[in-house]
Amino acid sequence: MWGHTESSDGGAASFVGRDGELAALEAALAGHRLITLTGPGGVGKSRLVRRALETGAGDTFPDGIHWADLSPLPDDRLLVDTVADALDLADHTPRTLGEAVRQWIGGRRLLLVLDCCEHLIAAVRSLVQDLLDAAPHLVILLTSRQPLASEREHVLELGPLPHDANAVEALALFAARAGEAAPAQAPPWEQERIEAARAICARLEGVPLALELAAAQLTDHTVEELAERLARRIGPLAGSGSRRPARHRALRTAIGWSHEWCEPRERLLWLRLSVFGGAFDEPAVRAVCSAAPLTEADTGPLLAALVAKSVVRRTDDGAADADADGEGVTYRMLDTIREYGAMWLDAIGEREALRTRHAGYFLDLVRAAEQDWLGPGQRDAYRRIAAAHGDVCAALEHTLATTPGQALELAGRVGFFWACSGYLHAARGYLERALSTARPQDVSAEGRVRSLWALGVTLLLQGEKEQAHQLAVTCEALAAEFEHTPGPALDAAYLLGLSHLLAGRPLAARIVSDNVLEAIPGRPFDSAPRLRCHLVRVFALTGLGLFTDARAEAERLLSGCVARDEHWTRSYAEYQLALICLFESRPDESADHARAMLESKRELGDSFGTALGLDLLAAARAASGDEAGAAHAYGTGHAYWQAVGHPQRGTPELGPVREECERTARSALGDQAYEAAFLEGVRHGHALRTRPHPYD
Repeated sequence: MWGHTESSDGGAASFVGRDGELAALEAALAGHRLITLTGPGGVGKSRLVRRALETGAGDTFPDGIHWADLSPLPDDRLLVDTVADALDLADHTPRTLGEAVRQWIGGRRLLLVLDCCEHLIAAVRSLVQDLLDAAPHLVILLTSRQPLASEREHVLELGPLPHDANAVEALALFAARAGEAAPAQAPPWEQERIEAARAICARLEGVPLALELAAAQLTDHTVEELAERLARRIGPLAGSGSRRPARHRALRTAIGWSHEWCEPRERLLWLRLSVFGGAFDEPAVRAVCSAAPLTEADTGPLLAALVAKSVVRRTDDGAADADADGEGVTYRMLDTIREYGAMWLDAIGEREALRTRHAGYFLDLVRAAEQDWLGPGQRDAYRRIAAAHGDVCAALEHTLATTPGQALELAGRVGFFWACSGYLHAARGYLERALSTARPQDVSAEGRVRSLWALGVTLLLQGEKEQAHQLAVTCEALAAEFEHTPGPALDAAYLLGLSHLLAGRPLAARIVSDNVLEAIPGRPFDSAPRLRCHLVRVFALTGLGLFTDARAEAERLLSGCVARDEHWTRSYAEYQLALICLFESRPDESADHARAMLESKRELGDSFGTALGLDLLAAARAASGDEAGAAHAYGTGHAYWQAVGHPQRGTPELGPVREECERTARSALGDQAYEAAFLEGVRHGHALRTRPHPYD
């Protein structure tokens, strides 16, 4: 009788009813290219979509299912960025990101899910039309509280769970949640309690989220007490004078009721948590939400209380790595609950002060990530920055409007992380806006140089070599003002040297790196900028054919990186050693270094570096006589090159090696066998990008 239920956030616990709705959604996915699943907040739209895809409705999309959660976006500025991220597209070109997304989807047969679109209807409508026109096999599934009003749209409406006297679905969900909240009140129930539960389901109109919020109150009340209090709180819904549908009022009332039943300090934390757009952890809550009258010591117990009341939900991310103090556990709020908190936050006049603390926290997070660059914290720093992407963008938007100098510092510090992780469009956009907004008196000269440097790196990775070179020259001139601060000069030299390398000028790159390292004495691992200059020197020596010197320096850097568990520089030291081994006819050693590079790039989530490493691995395999393995690796690399949006790239000395080894493999295998192995590699590459695992 109690059925099989699932949490409304899509967890794997259980699922209740919805057989007809599931069948209708599966049929729509098979017969339409644009489907909008509509219904009020809290009715379970996202949950139904996830359930349909889990049970096989998505099996007809060979190029995958890609899910973009739009609920954290305050406006449409990051809409295309969010879609690109869902597609795992790390575009490294100067074209618009919209163009990149359209071209990347192209002829692929994939499903794009845009979840929670109601606050971005006009922008989503325009984007969807562009994508459907450009991609003939694309299917788009939206969840929204209202339709797009598009001619192509097939609308499915999801209502509340059946909750009349003869229905079991709403009752089953409430009973399951009651057992979770208060095991002592778990079914089986006597008839009196069943009737009380039915009354609760009826008054809450069978809205799943409302039922879950109500069930969370059973830690302090019986089902019968809950029914009585709810009757007094809501009264008769049917026939009341309100124009709003009963289910809307039921959810609003259930959320408001949960708010009223919270202790005053719990309510205040609820409101303050609404400033986070995505997931958050306890350190973030302590830093952002602990202003008077809440202390840092208060936030942990209050957060736990909100979890118990289903206002806040623990996510699975990081839970396995949590320590005894809860570090590593992340949380989030459903959009309807976050909206309610934000409404009250405006009412009490705390929004601006809270957004300022929020921006300050994420600036501190980025500063700490920079400090962790040279050691074992580097991987976690990358992951923290990636996980906080939406909130960092929100912090940038706030500071651009209020404190442009802080915005410039934040953009300058996060820009290199974003550039290395594939967020080139976001990095370039925010850096250019911050540089044009911040006045000289708003920021230190050193901070401006750092931002110009980060923009130069971004432009270089987008293929804008001349613009990047000019920025490098500007940075070099400005850095001359800092006699006692080596960082700006080293950063400028790295950018200038890298621009020379990618333009095929290794001698100029060596001169730049040698000059700055001689002018500013020190050891390679004294700072991240110095280490990057040493890496430029290794690349330059290889480009000049000085393999013995290049190998010796690369091995020294590699040894230091291994000792410190550093991965970014380590991956490029492995890259150079793999290339040198190829030039010296030692393909097996080259393959070992290429695999080591790929492992480091996997740790950092770097699609561009992974593409480079796979090309090296393919060349090494071809040189060792493993032509089929080479074709497979080239195909896998091709999938990654597609993800960064341009043909194969790298320092000039790689190109001829890559082309020669590819010709060798194709000639030995024959065109048909080569293409078969290549296509299998492409499929493998797509699987790697969505479900990373070691390269073999």
